[in-house]
Amino acid sequence: MTAETKARAACLIGWPAAHSRSPLIHHYWLRTLGIDGGYNIEAVPPEEVAEFIQHLAKHGFVGANVTIPHKERALQLTMPDARAKAVGAANTLYYDGEMLRSTNTDVEGFVGNLDASAPGWDRAGEALVLGAGGSSRAVVFGLIERGITRIHLANRTVERAQALADQFGAKVTPVAWDEVAGKLSRVGLLVNTTSLGMKGQPPLEIDLAPLSADAVVADLVYVPLETPLLAAAKARGLKTADGLGMLLHQAVRGFELWFGQRPTVTVELRQLVEADLRAPHPAG
Repeated sequence: MTAETKARAACLIGWPAAHSRSPLIHHYWLRTLGIDGGYNIEAVPPEEVAEFIQHLAKHGFVGANVTIPHKERALQLTMPDARAKAVGAANTLYYDGEMLRSTNTDVEGFVGNLDASAPGWDRAGEALVLGAGGSSRAVVFGLIERGITRIHLANRTVERAQALADQFGAKVTPVAWDEVAGKLSRVGLLVNTTSLGMKGQPPLEIDLAPLSADAVVADLVYVPLETPLLAAAKARGLKTADGLGMLLHQAVRGFELWFGQRPTVTVELRQLVEADLRAPHPAG
């Protein structure tokens, strides 16, 4: 096979190389779009990640996803865009000629999932975001970009929420964790970016009664598929957006950058990943 006809391949860089749904997603799109390409998982230890990323093409790849613990390092080793800089982490790498650029597709993954699951969500005006970690940065960036006028940012360590507010400006207001209940009646969108409610983690204990009937509730957790927070929201008849939807939507632009066609998130793809999430997998 010549260099000109060699199939394009992308990869996921992580350490350890835990079970990931990314190959399942990208191979589905490669198959349905009839593209001759591949997607691998590459276990790269921290002491080798600089060499691997800086010579990504020599390792046979046209681009990559990056997961823990390499997202911050990938930002430093590439030419990041405004989204990656604002979030402070790169999760998608791609070549622009000889230059290796990076972005963070968690932003559009979050927003695209909301658009698909709860059209009109951006009329909310005010939002309440729980958590102040890396995922929260992507969420806040996306909300500001879509015109949300005020974002109440709650974290158990209020100093972390203050740090994000300082970064993003006057539209973001830090909130102490015990003030969350008092903010619910004001907001049209509630977003959980914490691990609370995830399998093996403590529950997210929050009474959704003060939320208005047209409020939207989003949870970035996707194991379990329906978290107690989303179950409570659905019981009230509220629109919801789940973490699996965000996972699927955040993969779209990377695929387009690497393989030249924009894929779509279909019901069939979601069912495929849901089945994989429910299946037992060996540790690691």
